[in-house]
Amino acid sequence: MTRRIKRSEKFEISLVIKDDQFIRPPRDAQRNALLNRAVKEFAEDLAALNQQAAEFVEGAVQDTFGDRTQALLSDQEIMEDWQLPIMQAMADIVTESQGDVLEIGFGRGISSDMIQARAINSHTIIECNDAIVDRFHQWKENYQGKDIRLKHGMWQDVIHDLGRFDSIFFHTYPLNEDEYMNYVNGSVTFAEHFFQTAVKHLQPNGVFTYFSNEIDSLSREHQRLLLKHFSSFSVKTVELQVPDDVKDTWWANSMVIVKAVK
Repeated sequence: MTRRIKRSEKFEISLVIKDDQFIRPPRDAQRNALLNRAVKEFAEDLAALNQQAAEFVEGAVQDTFGDRTQALLSDQEIMEDWQLPIMQAMADIVTESQGDVLEIGFGRGISSDMIQARAINSHTIIECNDAIVDRFHQWKENYQGKDIRLKHGMWQDVIHDLGRFDSIFFHTYPLNEDEYMNYVNGSVTFAEHFFQTAVKHLQPNGVFTYFSNEIDSLSREHQRLLLKHFSSFSVKTVELQVPDDVKDTWWANSMVIVKAVK
């Protein structure tokens, strides 16, 4: 049995490893280095979370999570205004190449406006909600002559008919409680279940962007997931003005967005 203890004024970490073959490199010194690093990183994460938590807003109580696939949603239910800086930062990423852009989720059309504000070759949008598709057709009238295409349906059902793109913008949300439990509670990032699909539909050196639901950096778990599918990635911290009564499950004043390269 191996023990590691780290104490501070505000907390104490106790690590007990019962299996002597767990984390067992050739030398004891190597094992000690790995265990000490893990405990040190966890302690530093706790200290950072303590500072961040002091700046959280309270947020509003969430309603029961029903099926949102065809729900009639208000603008703020689709996307709250505090997310606009995130949308702009992501739009900047997918338009860098001025190539063919795939956007997953039309929503309020705000990010689509941001994408269309830049010179790009084509813009394909996937949207499953019938009411939002109606909104898309009205929105498209503002961009006569632009190469804008719609695939109506769940991305899981329609993306296989599409080719490859220079960039992919992923901004969607869990459509029901099962997706919430599996892809939000059960994963380090909601976008993880799209990683493999993103790689299949990107050109060589194409980029994939999404917001991470992490405050100021990416966890090691998150980084490993990215490097399992992509050749490299970079991150950017976006400063936010989150209202006290925010209805989303986000309470911090910043969020990290990711640019992953195939």
